[in-house]
Amino acid sequence: MKKIKAALLSYGMSGKVFQAPFLELHPGFELLGSWERSKKLIQEDYPHVKSYATIDEVLNSEAELVVVNTPIDTHFEYAKRVLEAGKHAIVEKAFTATLAEAEELAALAKAKGLKLAVFQNRRWDSDLKTVRQILLDGVLGEIVEAEFHFDRYNPLLSPKVHKETVNSGSGVLKDLGPHIIDQALYLFGLPKSVFADIRTTRENSVVDDWIDIVLFYPEIRVRLKAGFFVREANPAYVVHGKKGSFLKYRGDIQEDELKLMKKPNLTDWGTEPLDKEGFLHTEIDGRIMHGKIPTLQGNYYDFFDGVYHAIANDTEEPVTAQDGVNVMRIIDAAIQSNAEKRVVEL
Repeated sequence: MKKIKAALLSYGMSGKVFQAPFLELHPGFELLGSWERSKKLIQEDYPHVKSYATIDEVLNSEAELVVVNTPIDTHFEYAKRVLEAGKHAIVEKAFTATLAEAEELAALAKAKGLKLAVFQNRRWDSDLKTVRQILLDGVLGEIVEAEFHFDRYNPLLSPKVHKETVNSGSGVLKDLGPHIIDQALYLFGLPKSVFADIRTTRENSVVDDWIDIVLFYPEIRVRLKAGFFVREANPAYVVHGKKGSFLKYRGDIQEDELKLMKKPNLTDWGTEPLDKEGFLHTEIDGRIMHGKIPTLQGNYYDFFDGVYHAIANDTEEPVTAQDGVNVMRIIDAAIQSNAEKRVVEL
């Protein structure tokens, strides 16, 4: 198996929790190291790798793939430099701060014949995989509406300064929003129009921290919500069809396990506890089905495996640059809708 040399542009939470463990696990990648500005931590976890002092060191290294996992407002600048250096890229969500930036990066990667993937790892959550299978099985009949939540109870401001200061990448719309927006587009495609209500609810907050977005399809309505004052969780996924309904509370364990420094594997990784199973109430062949449904296994490894094959075998990226552009189209439309208090056509 061809080894693809990879490097990170940051070893904060994203690099430590979501990126490095899977690059190390996959036999097709060789983790070279990470750009570290102040704290030098990566060698504590991976003694064989390098801590790069500057981005130029990364770009001049042997790395063939660079993960742009820095603050959102830097994604465009750094991803553009990575592509111009002739290297493939994974860019964390939100892909960019604006739609124009996303379109420029997608065009640049295409012009240079490079692979550009957006790190929408939540497509490989156990929750979303199960919802998708329910839709593929058609057991709900024609879908009428869906509602996705990414809620938390956390009234305190983040200690991460870039998340709580006004900049082109701050706010929950571009932090948690891309997860549920991408999931909606993954399952239902691009809508015809968008309506959004965007608010600031936490004391002393200067960035948006509550969103309510409605995606209008010809026959379906999809509602996306995220906020920081949900002490009693709503179901993360609610889908209603003309034959039945499916409800699923958020139960994917991967992030929590990774934060505990547990190493991912290819056997039982991403297996939810049974008490998190979703609830299906529908009619199948004249028989009423009313009960819990086993949850599919999640594993972010599959994203990295898709990136590997995209580079090694010239297949399509698991989440394409165009997917990232489409999410930014929704975000731009949501900002316009909130400002103008109207439905915005795409």
